Amino acid sequence: MTSETLTVSGPAPGTGRDRGRVRTLPAKQLLGVAGILGFLATWELIPRAGIIDERYLPPASEVIVALLRDFGLTAFWVSVGETMFAWFLGLIIAVAAAVLLGFIIGSSDFLRKATNSTVEFLRPIPSVALIPLAVLLFGVKIESSLLLIVYASFWQVLIQVLYGVADVDMVANNTAKTYGLGRMARIRYVVFPTALPYLMTGVRLAGAVALVLAITAELVIGSPGLGREIALAQSGGAISGMYALVLATGLIGVLINMLMRFIEKKTLAWHSSVRSEVIV
Repeated sequence: MTSETLTVSGPAPGTGRDRGRVRTLPAKQLLGVAGILGFLATWELIPRAGIIDERYLPPASEVIVALLRDFGLTAFWVSVGETMFAWFLGLIIAVAAAVLLGFIIGSSDFLRKATNSTVEFLRPIPSVALIPLAVLLFGVKIESSLLLIVYASFWQVLIQVLYGVADVDMVANNTAKTYGLGRMARIRYVVFPTALPYLMTGVRLAGAVALVLAITAELVIGSPGLGREIALAQSGGAISGMYALVLATGLIGVLINMLMRFIEKKTLAWHSSVRSEVIV
């Protein structure tokens, strides 16, 4: 192996670039921790200083104690399970429907033009506007939550899949057609690899949206889950418990985002965007 090859292959472990990266990671983590501590300290001081009445905004220390107490309650984990079940089921349905329709519509110029106005009309409709319809159809059962979750998440994935299919290199597609690959083979070997990064972005966005709509449905409609527990705590005057549940939903959102990013990186380990993210 020549010296030129060593230069192209990148810095060896222990070089300046590698050491700089090792120093950077702890600095980013420390900044993140400092931001959290600063937020909690500000939260603690605002009610203590009387800026906001403690009856309406308890200090952070009280809320954290209430959250730790909830961790030991079976009812809390049952509510978490109900919320996560609605989130997971709604997300799976939305992704499956969006991927299927996205590839069908995106693979046909006629269908893309014919459905464009319909998509642009339906997509901006807020999911919360469907709450009266969900209640009329399903009452306060989980199906009401699923209707809102699927509707909101579906568009996140569908639009990304349509963009991904439209981004397919026509030269590669025509070359595959010249070599005798059928429609399904071209979708598998040409279209799908191109659309996959778009699809994973859509799934990651849909995961966050699905959680928001799951909590919203439970909070407004009264479907089982953390949202309903938040409403019950607020109506019962358990303000610290209410904020503790709100904090729990935030922690779940962070965990979902971390999980989605992990899946995205593993799925797209071959893609240049992920490789460059790891190298930089």
